Amino acid sequence: MTDASASIAAAAAALVVDEGMEYAQAKRKAARDLLRHAARRGELPTNEQLEDAVREHIAIFHADTQPSELRALREIALSWMDRLTPLRPHLSGAAWRGTATRRSALHIDLYCDDSKMAEIELLNQRVDFDVDSLDRPGEDPLPVLTVATRSTSLGETVTVHLLVRDLDEQRGALRPDAQGRAWRGDASALRRLMDGEART
Repeated sequence: MTDASASIAAAAAALVVDEGMEYAQAKRKAARDLLRHAARRGELPTNEQLEDAVREHIAIFHADTQPSELRALREIALSWMDRLTPLRPHLSGAAWRGTATRRSALHIDLYCDDSKMAEIELLNQRVDFDVDSLDRPGEDPLPVLTVATRSTSLGETVTVHLLVRDLDEQRGALRPDAQGRAWRGDASALRRLMDGEART
């Protein structure tokens, strides 16, 4: 990683942890603030490099509070995954990877035969939700349903993004990263992860 990329990663990590920004937005803002121009090819850190910087930032500034905040968020994620079992939910993002704080939104991937199944399930459960989409280069936009849920542990409202994916995407989504770590996990995997942390 270049010096510029390392500086951007450190600044972006603070934005992710302290302001709850998503990775792409944090990298762009950090690059503009530090470089005074839009980042060129090779100047932005990869998501894996930014995640390493996030872990370092947490270890330095939030080591005393982050573990309990992470557990509270995972408990919320698990409750939603249990509610949405027919839609094959998998937790992804910071809450799955272990870098979430109270500022983080939850990201749950739903794998559906029909993209409308998720909306129908939420309507049947009388859940209020917002409908949006996420642009994907070269692919159809990804439907995103967003709900708000109250956390008594955190004393605030947590945003939950439900990303509605095609059922065929599930197999590829379970491929690990370069270090062999999973990008997402189902409810059983999340319970094992939480049980293991509770024993340490």
